[in-house]
Amino acid sequence: MDVRNCRKCRKLFNYIGGQQICPSCQAALEEEFQKVKSYLREHPKATMVVISEDNGVSVAQIKQWIREERLSFTEDSPVAIECENCNAMIRTGRYCKSCKAILANSMNEVIKKPRKELPTQERRPIREKERMRFLDKQ
Repeated sequence: MDVRNCRKCRKLFNYIGGQQICPSCQAALEEEFQKVKSYLREHPKATMVVISEDNGVSVAQIKQWIREERLSFTEDSPVAIECENCNAMIRTGRYCKSCKAILANSMNEVIKKPRKELPTQERRPIREKERMRFLDKQ
């Protein structure tokens, strides 16, 4: 059992995996997300600061939801964050389209490279000195 302190409320909880916040804080965070999501449906042209102030959610939390691809914005929206690789402005995710393509191509090249064959060693006879020995339990 892995018991940790919640990053938000500092209470102890049984950590299973994922976010390091307790279930009650996670439920409150999900409620805030749904509130922001419905706010954006009504106000699609709102800036990140306005969204933050009107919903009581930090700008950092909104950026995290954008990076997690839980929130995405249209091209005419004033909300954008920087690509983690080239700092181009993007509407959702962590990387822009060109950086995603570069990463995908480099991953494909690594996967397609043939592995170098390790030289096969000839099996040599086991000598008496190299054997594993066990103690008799008597």
